[in-house]
Amino acid sequence: MKYMLLIYAASDQQASCTVEDWIAYEKEMKDAGVLVSGHSLADLVSATTVQVGQDGRRTVTDGPFAETREVLGGYDVIDVPDLDAALEWAAKCPGSRDGGAVVVRPIAEFDF
Repeated sequence: MKYMLLIYAASDQQASCTVEDWIAYEKEMKDAGVLVSGHSLADLVSATTVQVGQDGRRTVTDGPFAETREVLGGYDVIDVPDLDAALEWAAKCPGSRDGGAVVVRPIAEFDF
């Protein structure tokens, strides 16, 4: 089953993990054959939000600038047998340390 690991860092968190930690984690997932895809997101200041009103008009703004204690930093999609295995990979993620969090969501797959 496929799961998305949404990797959040506390907005005031000083990164306690190194680039080497992330490289080792990705290599471990690749070597185990569970990594489907994953990306780190660019800095939040480069984000743009699109909203479409009931009248069909599009509004584009910089941001988001919602007051939040967490910032979505990236994601991984993994293919593992079950939720327990997904939770194990989430716990190994460097982003789960020191105030960070990894949200595990099953991916809904549709036959179209």
